[in-house]
Formats: sequence, C-alpha cells, structure tokens
Amino acid sequence: MYFKTLAKVENITKAANELSLTQSALSRSIARLEDELGVQLFDRNIRGVTLNRYGKIFLQHVDRAMQELSLGKQVLQDMVDPFKGSVSIAFIHTLGSHFVPNVLGAFREKYPHVRFQLTQDTTQKIIQQMELGEVDLGFCSPNKELENVSTVPVIDEELFLAVPQSHRLAEKKEVHLSEVRDDPFVIYKHESGLRDIIENLCKEAGFHPAVSFEGVGDETIAGLVAANFGVALIPLIPGLNTQKISLLRVKTPRCRRVIHMVWRTDRYISPAVMHFKTFVEDHIKNHNPG
Repeated sequence: MYFKTLAKVENITKAANELSLTQSALSRSIARLEDELGVQLFDRNIRGVTLNRYGKIFLQHVDRAMQELSLGKQVLQDMVDPFKGSVSIAFIHTLGSHFVPNVLGAFREKYPHVRFQLTQDTTQKIIQQMELGEVDLGFCSPNKELENVSTVPVIDEELFLAVPQSHRLAEKKEVHLSEVRDDPFVIYKHESGLRDIIENLCKEAGFHPAVSFEGVGDETIAGLVAANFGVALIPLIPGLNTQKISLLRVKTPRCRRVIHMVWRTDRYISPAVMHFKTFVEDHIKNHNPG
C-alpha cells in the first residue's frame, strides 16, 4: 500500500500525509522494500520522486495482486451474503430507455439489496470492458465468436430504412434495400456492432453503401437523416420524432439485429451476478414463449 500510494502521487510529503505517516517512516519503508527487491524503484529529484522503469514493472504486479486480494474479499463476502452483492452492467444506448430499466426494475422487486453499476457504450467498448474485467455482464451485438465469452440472445429487433420526408420513397411503407443503392448513407461507426451488420445487409442487397457521415448514437443518426445527409438503417427508437423522417420496412433482405447478453467464462461469477443472469434468461423466455 505504501509503495502504491507513493507511485501514484510521486511526492514523499503528499504520500505520507495520505497514509497518515511521517515522511521518515515512509522513506524507511520504501528503502526496506528496495533493499528486499535488490533494485531501486524510484528516481529521487528536487521536486520529489519519479517511478523508474523497475518501479513501473513492479507496480503492474502490485496492481494485479491488489485486484486478486479485492476479488478474494468479494468472494468471501458473497459467500456470507449472496443477496447483497453488486452487479456491473454495460449496455448499448438503444436499451437504455426500455429494456434495461424494465429488467432491473423487475429484478430489484425480488432482490432489493443487490447493487448495480451501469454503463452505456458501444458494442466494441463493452467487449473491451469485458476483457479488462471492468463489467460482469454486457448487453450488445457482437458479430463474431469471442474467446472465453458466452452469449445468450435477448432481443431480436427489426431494422428500418430511415429516409428524409422529402425522399422519393418517403410515402412507401415497404421497400427493397437495393432501391437506395445509389443514396448516401448515414452509418454507425465501426465501434458499433451495427456497422458490420448494415454493411453485410447492403452487400446482400448487391451494393456497398456510400458513406456520407459516421455516427454513434441512434438519435444522431436519425437527426442527420432528417437533415438530408442521407438514408440509414436504424432500430426502432422509442420516442423518435417522425415529422422529418419516414421509417420504411425492408422487404429484402431481412433486416434485423440480435442483441446478446455476454459474460466471461474464465472468471469468477458472484452469486448476485449469477442470480441476475438467470433472471434475465427466464425473463426472456417468459416474454418470448416458444
């Protein structure tokens, strides 16, 4: 702890104050550690100390050790009281207005003492958070199998062709995707799971989309369509203002995307996370019978 604190602030006085120690006591503690390791961890200078390359390497191992200690503490706490744990969840923006609040609300009626940490992000960043162990569960749309990651489909949603109200197809209810092969596309950035899905759908329709603008949020994409930047394939967005755009059902190809619940299979899953994961799976079965 002494080493980690000094490595963070790189100042003996500040670190000693933070640790409620005297400067001399902290200096002696760091000196004993360096003697034990047989290497100097800090470079001393007039303004304080600077973590050197040996110290940086040692800090990586200290961080991992601290994470393991924290995990061990959490495991024991969960064993004593599995219904007062915490669950960290990351989900794509589309799910924030309906699916996630509904599932969390229903779960907390049964397990009111479980705490939740929530993050909204793109599919790519959610997967990165999973790999770093920053979240327990993700709700996103990965387009390929991931090592040591299991997935369960939770939502199968239709994608609609969004066009400006002034567009030649705006009055139609259904179209073929190939009918907009020559139109500019407002499309999701590559970090969104929808990007690959849309490009594959366009490929199936016999063309590659000419991109006029790349965005992340569904509302941003819809807004740019309304501003005549192009057309787009988007999910049905709750509360979407359709005064400036038309949403058209696509006959061919079948335009849908599947959102999955994802989790790591090579890491400890707490009872609270396991309860919530099972609850979501049962919730999906009950609301999508057959």
